[in-house]
Amino acid sequence: MSNVTEYKPRGTLAPLKNVAAMLTLSTRLIERAPHLPGLGVFYGYSGYGKSWAAIYLQNKLQALRVEIGDSWTRLTLMRAILRELGVNEPRGTVAGLTEQAIERLSLPGPPPLLIDEVVDKGFVEIIREIHEATQVPIILIGEEELPAKLQRSERTHNRVLVWSAAQPCDLEDTALLAKLYVPQGVSIDHELLDKIRHVSGGRARRICVNL
Repeated sequence: MSNVTEYKPRGTLAPLKNVAAMLTLSTRLIERAPHLPGLGVFYGYSGYGKSWAAIYLQNKLQALRVEIGDSWTRLTLMRAILRELGVNEPRGTVAGLTEQAIERLSLPGPPPLLIDEVVDKGFVEIIREIHEATQVPIILIGEEELPAKLQRSERTHNRVLVWSAAQPCDLEDTALLAKLYVPQGVSIDHELLDKIRHVSGGRARRICVNL
C-alpha cells in the first residue's frame, strides 16, 4: 500500500488579473449604449487562463458558454448553443437551429454568450448573424492570432466594441495559484515563486503544473 497522501487542490479558480479583465469586458458589453455593437474579444497565448476566466464569468453571471472542438462544424456549434439555452435534443438544419437560437436569445435580459476557441471564419459569420439579430453580448475567446483572423471578416471586425488581451501571470497571480495548489503547511518564498513564474512563461496552466 502506498504511503503517499493524495493531494487535492484547495479550490478550482483563483481571482487572477485575467479573471478581472474578463469581468470588466463583459460589464462594458452589458452596459453599452443601445447604438453600440455588443461583440467583445478576449485573446492571448495558450495557458494564460482565458478559459478559467470564462468559466468564472459563466458561474458569476449565469452566462452561456460553448467551447468549440477541433472536429466541430457549424451544425455542431448551433446544437451546443441551443443545449446551453435549455434545448435537450436540438434537431434541424443550421439555418433552422440558428433561427431557434435567435428566438431564445431575443427574449428580454439574455445572459452573455461566451464562445471559446474561435478559429474558423464560418463560425465567426454565424456568430455575427446571431448578434445582429439579437444584440446579445457575445465574447469571442481565442489565442493571440484571433484579432488578425477576425480581420478576414470585416463585417464582424468592425462590430467589436472591446478588445482585451490576456496577460501573463505576475508574481501576485502566482502567489494566488500557490494558495490553491500547494498543500497546507508548505510555504514558498517570493523568490522561488517568481522563479516558477519565470520558467513557466507566465502561463497559469504551467505555473499550476510546476507548483
